[in-house]
Amino acid sequence: MRVKSLDVVILLACAAGILFSAARVYGSASSEPSVSISGKGGEWVYPLKQDRKVEVEGPLGATIVEITDGKVRIEDSPCPNKTCVAAGAISRPGQWVACLPNAVMVRIDGSGGKAGVDAGTY
Repeated sequence: MRVKSLDVVILLACAAGILFSAARVYGSASSEPSVSISGKGGEWVYPLKQDRKVEVEGPLGATIVEITDGKVRIEDSPCPNKTCVAAGAISRPGQWVACLPNAVMVRIDGSGGKAGVDAGTY
């Protein structure tokens, strides 16, 4: 079997594509965590380090989201069971909390947090 010049070109193009993809995925490891809040009116992004209260409209009314001391939580919501309020604060990228009856989703994006085990199974 003989290697042709087109085979070499295809192999180099594939290798370049893999390297480019890896750089895009793993290259932004120093990004600061941010809070993404989505609701009836759209999606908003705020820095996790900046304290603020955000009022997000949903089908049932206004949900109050509080960002304080590098943590975010749903402070109040018009939903009947208040499970989202009882969920407490989140602080690491990848975590989320939601008020499903009011269609409000809060998540932390980025990679600035400490890596750790979230759960373990046997």
